Amino acid sequence: MHAYRSHNCVELTEANVGQQVKLSGWINRKRDHGQLVFVDLRDHYGLTQCVADSSDASFALVEATRLESVVTVTGTVLKRSDETTNASLPTGQIEVRIEAFEVQSAADTLPLQVNSDEDSGEETRLRYRYLDLRRARPHANIMLRAKIIQSIRARMVAQDFTEFQTPILTASSPEGARDFLVPARLHPGKFYALPQAPQQFKQLIMVSGFDRYFQIAPCFRDEDSRADRSPGEFYQLDLEMSFVEQQDVFAAVEPVIKGVFEEFSDKIVDTDFVHIPFADSMLKYGNDKPDLRIPFEISDVTDVFRGSDFSIFAKNIEKGAVVRAVPGPKCGSRAIADRMNSWAQGEGAPGMGYIIYGEGEARGPVAKALGAEKAEAIRIATGVGDGDAVFFACAPADEAASLAGRARVKIGQDQDLIDKNLFRFAWIVDFPMFEADPVTGKIDFSHNPFSMPQGGKKALEEQDPLTIKAWQYDLVCNGVELSSGAIRNHLPEVMYKAFEIAGYPNSTVDEKFPAMINAFRFGAPPHGGIAPGIDRMVMLIADEPNIREVILFPMNGKAEDLMMAAPSEVDETALAELHIRRVPQIKKKD
Repeated sequence: MHAYRSHNCVELTEANVGQQVKLSGWINRKRDHGQLVFVDLRDHYGLTQCVADSSDASFALVEATRLESVVTVTGTVLKRSDETTNASLPTGQIEVRIEAFEVQSAADTLPLQVNSDEDSGEETRLRYRYLDLRRARPHANIMLRAKIIQSIRARMVAQDFTEFQTPILTASSPEGARDFLVPARLHPGKFYALPQAPQQFKQLIMVSGFDRYFQIAPCFRDEDSRADRSPGEFYQLDLEMSFVEQQDVFAAVEPVIKGVFEEFSDKIVDTDFVHIPFADSMLKYGNDKPDLRIPFEISDVTDVFRGSDFSIFAKNIEKGAVVRAVPGPKCGSRAIADRMNSWAQGEGAPGMGYIIYGEGEARGPVAKALGAEKAEAIRIATGVGDGDAVFFACAPADEAASLAGRARVKIGQDQDLIDKNLFRFAWIVDFPMFEADPVTGKIDFSHNPFSMPQGGKKALEEQDPLTIKAWQYDLVCNGVELSSGAIRNHLPEVMYKAFEIAGYPNSTVDEKFPAMINAFRFGAPPHGGIAPGIDRMVMLIADEPNIREVILFPMNGKAEDLMMAAPSEVDETALAELHIRRVPQIKKKD
């Protein structure tokens, strides 16, 4: 018999009754009944109940061994009596009578409970992550992640994509976040950067003549943590395709995403990936990552308030503000309206005006100032009825959209209007190529600088930059951005012109992107791609509210690895080898 096990802890059934077996694992639970001690033995695969009798030579050792100690049990498989079977366990029909018991590794007193769903707090869980991962839910999440990645790989290969690995040590590149820099020992004063994404490399793969590339790619960005964003590093399904248009990328990605969500979730997957122009998304949903499970949309009612007797809004409209109306199904009470107003103030807004509709009339200060005809026009525009309300955000367009979008989500959550058993996807398309800084007015890229403008070089030369749209797209699910992508700018003259509009001379392009701009001079195919986030997909499928729950060894919100004590200081010798010296931290002036 094998030194450690003949079976794992989920394999034994009634068919094994009478057999001598050997199991190894961790002591998950113990129940001492005086003359009998029951041990739930756990390994990666599952649980098996083992039992020792007080007459057994191993009884005292079993009784004394702490939870989470690693042990090997040798014994005979017995059938449980009908009243002691456990239908919730695959091994619930049997137990193993302990005949030999060996402690492979004794456990100290535990800093957190492994055999419980009790949350010991993030700091404890991350400091002892190896213990936390023994718990059922975290363990299942990580296995789910592994299976999802395996499924994605198989689906990509089935579509004739080939997996390549791109460099980890590369050059610093402006990708929208801070780089993690690595000092180059052999080149004093110079630094490598960890890739924020394999963006340039995957485009160069297309220039190299390969047709369909993918990679489960590690990406590194020095940015703050959020519930749906891990600080430091993350993984994405990075892919690129040659000789494609936007719809070709969609056609390649949709079966992979839909298939994975259908394979690993019991929820309903809406297979209609709707296309929403960026401008419509900002107007109807207040953001570019709409949750389409919320069954109502935002309306523009600026013209209703323009020149009206509701002077606060009317005066702001004259100064360039807009008014967005957010339907409030089942919100037709003064108490709810007051709560929404207080919530808006807590979000940094002056408040939210409202109209309450009920018994055939419109009520509230806004309705009184507008009059019955205008209040009815708002009711028709928003589609509300008796017992409902409408809430208003009046501000410059971006601010009004943001507040209205957050209010839409809050109402959907508060009124339990979101179908939690549904995944709904959307492609956000037609992003603006450029945007103007609200303070300086400077034109800059609004999304990915390597994207092809719709209309090509002609659009760059003849159109107002702020009217130019790009072949850029985001994939969104249930209000979470899964991915950004684009059809790429593969022509040097178009790339130079796009960067010129954003205020960068040709020399900057040559300096910052030498490999790409040079490669494009030797024949680059039209190409495009996308990079759905693995972590976010798993988070949604696992129904976890925080992305750290689906990452094997995550950092905390301060970008610290409490388990490994990283980041850590290094000694002066190591710094000297890297030609680095410490300088006092500069204190910011108040």
